[in-house]
Amino acid sequence: MTADDAPSGDRPAGSRRAVVLGGGIAGTTAALRLAEAGLETTLVETRPRLGGLVFSFRRDSAAGPLNVDNGQHVYLRCCTAYTWFLERVGAAGLAPLQDRLDVPVLDVGGRRPRLGRLRRTGLPVPLHLAASLSTYPHLSAVERASVARAALALGNLDPADPALDAIDFATWLHRHGQSPRAIEALWDLVGTATLNARAPHASMGLAAKVFRTGLLSDPGAADIGWAHVPLGDIHDVLARAALDKAGARTLLRTRARAVTRTKDGGWRVTVDQGAEGTTELTAETVVFAVPQREAHRMLPPGALADPGRLLDIGTAPILNVHVVYDRKVLRRPFFTALGTPVQWVFDRTSASGLTGGGQYLALSQSVAHEEIDLPVATLRERYLPELERLLPAARGAGVRDFFVTRERTATFAPTPGVGRLRPGARTASPGLYLAGAWTATGWPATMEGAVRSGAQAAREALVALGRPYGREPVPGIEGRAHEHH
Repeated sequence: MTADDAPSGDRPAGSRRAVVLGGGIAGTTAALRLAEAGLETTLVETRPRLGGLVFSFRRDSAAGPLNVDNGQHVYLRCCTAYTWFLERVGAAGLAPLQDRLDVPVLDVGGRRPRLGRLRRTGLPVPLHLAASLSTYPHLSAVERASVARAALALGNLDPADPALDAIDFATWLHRHGQSPRAIEALWDLVGTATLNARAPHASMGLAAKVFRTGLLSDPGAADIGWAHVPLGDIHDVLARAALDKAGARTLLRTRARAVTRTKDGGWRVTVDQGAEGTTELTAETVVFAVPQREAHRMLPPGALADPGRLLDIGTAPILNVHVVYDRKVLRRPFFTALGTPVQWVFDRTSASGLTGGGQYLALSQSVAHEEIDLPVATLRERYLPELERLLPAARGAGVRDFFVTRERTATFAPTPGVGRLRPGARTASPGLYLAGAWTATGWPATMEGAVRSGAQAAREALVALGRPYGREPVPGIEGRAHEHH
């Protein structure tokens, strides 16, 4: 009888222990679920904080002290797993959703600026967007009709179909009569922000997932939510408190060096705690909630049939431009733009703690391959004039601070064929599991995908241990524990 087959009361102590490597959203989720199920859980994180790529820091600015988010992160009402996460750490009220989808779209590419809106009504799908689409000024009447036909065709697709993963989104759009303008003013407007890729470089399977789930599943599915406090308040402070309350131990500033088998069939995790030296953690369950290259480096031989596939999952950057003006220049909470390098602009004044008047804007620039390493001075010369084109009130306004944050590996690259590279939660080595937005969640690299991956890894581990896992936080995971990827 193996440890997995033994009654829970007869298992060695190691079967009651779990180690989660990585304190991002995926790792935090996995640790919460494992601790809640009664496992003695240790979360190991190299940084001095939790949150992974979703974090905040303090900046001593010329405009005064600022709480700065590394990037603008949003979620949608259809992100049920992330909504569960917010509720679980006590942050549901800190990242509210719009009452109804409403996205201002400002086009400055023509002779005069034109403002359009993408918003929904209370009508059922697909009529909930019909009124907005019929009056969307950035497309011709012919293009609007063509978009409606393509949207209906999208509704008949299965995002999990491997054939869709093998082609790019642009190819599908061209086959369905979409003009370059329609792609720019609608499909890429949404797709660039959600996929971190433009249509020619995005898997059709992932694009279908985004548009079917967000726009065609439920009238309110695409309503947008975002944190009204610094991201660190949620993903570090509240997440750590939730882990403490669940009984999980959190080791910060601790780097995992190796994972090896023990004589009794469990796992030994060697960790480096800096000045405190190296120590060893033993457990029957280990969750690798780290980036794909780190997982490749640390996974023991035989854990994956083809570990080299992890190295074939590319990454894509996101650049964030931060501007503090000496007066209010934007009256909306956010907008997106056409005819300019500027993509999405958010008002972060309140969340940043800015005092003394003025306004703090954050520009989220996806697919930033050509700009991610440009000097700050070059980016300043590029983006301040563009903001003046978009916002007349910014003309003549004083700039109290200008800086950038760069995430060179912000997301996995959603290229055609990436679906066959993404592994599931379970490995070939009993007791070892994978989590992270880059694993086979069916979603692009989002906070939703990260939570789903952590929940799935925990569920797989608990099923293998014969442990109850309580109320399932992620709809759609039930019954999937015995799938092999």
